[in-house]
Amino acid sequence: MAKLYIHKTARVGSLADKQVLDLTAELSNMTIENDLRRKLQDNIKRLRDMGAYRGRRHAMGLPVRGQRTRTQTATAGKLNKVERFG
Repeated sequence: MAKLYIHKTARVGSLADKQVLDLTAELSNMTIENDLRRKLQDNIKRLRDMGAYRGRRHAMGLPVRGQRTRTQTATAGKLNKVERFG
């Protein structure tokens, strides 16, 4: 916002046409939501396909980053649920 000189509380309707076009151009250069999700899923799929340790951990729904598995793996199971079925 500072780069485009737009006040942080400004509404889109109150912006000038040039500011809206500049904002649109800036957003088109960024990687946003669905593209990032697809990129993340592709990275996990690549790890699984090559048979890497991290890929196998994702596939089994276990902690990937070295957390302990003797106890308290419920949180990791919740967090890895999205990656497992992707």
